[in-house]
Amino acid sequence: MSTFSDLRKELEKYLDEQAIEQIHKAYQFAAQAHQGQQRYSGDPYIVHPLAVAQILAEMRIDAESIIAATLHDVIEDASIAKTALAAQFGKDVAELVDGVSKLVQIQFNNRAEAQAENFRKMLLAMAKDIRVIIIKLADRLHNMRTLDVLPAHKRHRIAKETLEIYAPIANRLGMHAFRVEFEDLAFAAMHPFRYRILEEAVRQARHKSKKKIGSIENAIKEHLEKIKVPTSLVWGHQKHLYGIYREMREQHASFNEVMDIHTFCIAVDNLDTCYRVLGAVHNLYKPLPARFRDHIALPKSNGYQALHTTLFGPYGTPIEIQIRTVEMDNRADNGIASHWLESTGDVALNSAAHVRANEWLSRLLDIQKNTRNSLEFIENVKSDLFPEEVFVFTPKGDIMQLPKGATPVDFAYAVHSDVGDTCISARIDRRLAPLSTSLASGQTVEIITSQHAKPNPAWLNFVVTGKAQSNIRHFLKVQRREEAIHFGHRLLDGALANFKTRFDKVANRKILAVLQQLHFKTPEDLLEAIGLSNQSPVVIAHLLLELEPSAVEGQPSIVNQPKHKPLAIKGIEGKVIIFASCCHPIPGDLILGIVSSGQGIIIHAEHCKKIGKMHYRPEQFVPVYWDEHVEGNFPVEIRVDAKNQLGVLAQLATAIAQTKANIDNVNIINRDSDYSNIVMTVSVRDRVHLAQVMRRLRAIKTVEKLARSK
Repeated sequence: MSTFSDLRKELEKYLDEQAIEQIHKAYQFAAQAHQGQQRYSGDPYIVHPLAVAQILAEMRIDAESIIAATLHDVIEDASIAKTALAAQFGKDVAELVDGVSKLVQIQFNNRAEAQAENFRKMLLAMAKDIRVIIIKLADRLHNMRTLDVLPAHKRHRIAKETLEIYAPIANRLGMHAFRVEFEDLAFAAMHPFRYRILEEAVRQARHKSKKKIGSIENAIKEHLEKIKVPTSLVWGHQKHLYGIYREMREQHASFNEVMDIHTFCIAVDNLDTCYRVLGAVHNLYKPLPARFRDHIALPKSNGYQALHTTLFGPYGTPIEIQIRTVEMDNRADNGIASHWLESTGDVALNSAAHVRANEWLSRLLDIQKNTRNSLEFIENVKSDLFPEEVFVFTPKGDIMQLPKGATPVDFAYAVHSDVGDTCISARIDRRLAPLSTSLASGQTVEIITSQHAKPNPAWLNFVVTGKAQSNIRHFLKVQRREEAIHFGHRLLDGALANFKTRFDKVANRKILAVLQQLHFKTPEDLLEAIGLSNQSPVVIAHLLLELEPSAVEGQPSIVNQPKHKPLAIKGIEGKVIIFASCCHPIPGDLILGIVSSGQGIIIHAEHCKKIGKMHYRPEQFVPVYWDEHVEGNFPVEIRVDAKNQLGVLAQLATAIAQTKANIDNVNIINRDSDYSNIVMTVSVRDRVHLAQVMRRLRAIKTVEKLARSK
């Protein structure tokens, strides 16, 4: 159990007496605030804040962070006001404590929403002061260390959250020691049986290979001494249990395959010596081709720097060597916490870890701007927490760092949001390539843009960065809103036409009264609701014209109003008009619209079976017709029975292409030795175009039967 005397001993190693007294004052304040509160273990609650402060003190974090760690639960669990903390310990400490506190005053619909919103709040606070996340990680680490006292379902939930969120964040910020402990503790909580089995297997394997590892370690030391390399540290690196488990699972490797690769770390005094040591170990053992990585020249996304090379060892097994300076080794374990300036409490922003952390935080702020809810935000952040990366070049030779699996679209959004929004194609190493191409390290990427281009919804199927995903989704939401507003305006004008007026001619006071009555902030919000079928244009028309409520309540369905003008479908309405996939209506068909709340209007062919099933809900019907100038192509299903001969599909495709129609999908639903039953989805302009397609298909000798699906 932690006590303040234990914390004081650690603090005396790097802080002056005045700072320690301030921390002691914070301890007394927290002890009084948490008086009477207990942990699940039965210990006094103050034990937890003290333990969190102890973890940070061992990392030599500044005094303000230690004070905030000691007080980190007083707002959330003891109802202490933020202003009271600011008065006692200063504004910065109060902001840090508030940053790690959950939103207890807001009621959420479910746990997932609450967790996501709290996570969003923490990350935004982290963007202002990086110390927020360091305190939060230390808080989570102590909670994970004391997880055993909780019920099984809570252990599993907290461990899963740690594995999915906090371990990747620790890794993203270069805090390797935290990540390893998070992963092992979570692994033990989620899969205790697997953990115990693997732990015993690893213990036995390490015991057997102890002599072999010692022999290789001594050989490396002797060789470095022989060539007079300045004082260096050499040690065998042991993989943590979760790392072994993950490698076995993801690579489908056996335990022996994973354990046969031995890793050794070499720490030297300066950068030049790193490259000297690289040459020395390559002379000692033969390097394996294509297994060298220079993470000094090209640091990882979390700021990690080292030279990695794999050698063919003396016992016929691969040896991985990691070479770095002592400073880089410290940074590899502690990341952004490795270069804290104890005298001022400021962050050394010139270190690689801090540069990478600030780049990531900048991307988080971009993602935050383009997401409307916390659940979407957290999903975008998750996709941005990739441990592996690729390095590609701009045409000017600048290096861009992207997650593994990134595409030219991810690259475009990494350059600038406007470049991503307007990209139309890409050149990879001067050759045109699809926008869905996965990039590889060393490639040069050039983005071709057009001022008239817009993001494609299909991009969401292959982009991997959170920035790209959030920007595309944001654009689609804005586009849908604009389409819904425009469509809602048309619907409302159609309803007001019965009274020989338009929305633009309605007095402002009447519009404001309706907005207030229905709790809309702006006229655009009201029009959007109408366009998405969340509000009836007929009802809104009556409200705007101040007709009697009874007239509104007793309003007959739109279909039954002879004076109501049918809605013209132009094909350019966007997402607020949906063409039903059950009957595939095309221009020229008799059609009818069905109101679908939150989506808009779904257009069905008049003969569609679903229309017949909805006869008891006439209020959902909307009279519609095709405009004289319909734009776009519309999918339609064609069923073909053809003789099963070689090249029959090619014949069908050629015939369709000759009519300038496009095949969206082909499905062979039945095939025997004589016939094939084929269903094709073809995009056509209208019924005339469809007739042209079907005439071409009937002219093929192998086609026995042909019909449009209904």
